[in-house]
Amino acid sequence: MNNYLISIVGPTAIGKTALAIEIAKFFKTEILSADSRQFYKEMKIGTAVPSDEELQQVKHHFIQHKSIFDAYTVGDFEKDAIAKTTELFKNNNILVLVGGSGLYVNAVINGLDDFPEINPEIRIQLNKNLEEDGIETLQQQLKVLDPDYYNKVDLKNPHRLIRALEICIGTNQPFSSFLNHKKSNRNFIPITIALTAERHLIYERINKRVDIMIKEGLVEEAQQLHKYKDLNAMQTVGYRELFQYFEKEWTLEFAIKEIKKNTRRFAKRQLTWYRKDESIIWIDNQTPINEAIAIIQSKINES
Repeated sequence: MNNYLISIVGPTAIGKTALAIEIAKFFKTEILSADSRQFYKEMKIGTAVPSDEELQQVKHHFIQHKSIFDAYTVGDFEKDAIAKTTELFKNNNILVLVGGSGLYVNAVINGLDDFPEINPEIRIQLNKNLEEDGIETLQQQLKVLDPDYYNKVDLKNPHRLIRALEICIGTNQPFSSFLNHKKSNRNFIPITIALTAERHLIYERINKRVDIMIKEGLVEEAQQLHKYKDLNAMQTVGYRELFQYFEKEWTLEFAIKEIKKNTRRFAKRQLTWYRKDESIIWIDNQTPINEAIAIIQSKINES
């Protein structure tokens, strides 16, 4: 096997896009995005979609190719991404995958985990609990039934909470016990590079990015999407907080502070997710591009 999938991962705002573009340019190849929110064409500013200039430098796939009204699961993405890699490997034996959505990156590299069939009445009841008692009830239930998954899931995402809880309740086993068992056969060798930095620097980058998003029109973008706030795609940091502002529950200043805080928390969960994978190669986000490429080339030579 001589196909290689170079994955660039790490916390939000760390510089993944810039590195991925330089690597793709060096190897004269293309990029697949595994950012589950950049899929949606209505969510450009708040998801930090690569700029037009960046998209022109290297061919990208899975950027704004769906609508928030489309049902698009991680399973759908896995099938589409593997089909695309199979197509692209015909012309180049190196491809670049980039994104902060660990579940989506893992789906491409390893495949999805198998879960047993669950009585649909459980999900119906959980959705009823969400509607009547709020998301906090689901959060506390998951904390009791599966503390491991509780510590890494996006606790503000009701879809993820309900999915985990229905497995816990339906099988009487933790959701996390079903994870990372299945390994799918792939026609490539994965090489994963994770960018990192000192925590205060990551947080500074996040705060600066949020400020830039606000200047670029995030409030106006979120205002246009407010009427669709119950869609799964809208359960996203940067939009949820502004919806609170539009509903006069928060001031704009407080909503922006909450965006920054929740984005920092998200970055912390991303780091926790990736640090559990011993195959990942960690590099500082200020590492010169030639050094990063040398690391990749050495891994290719080793294989």
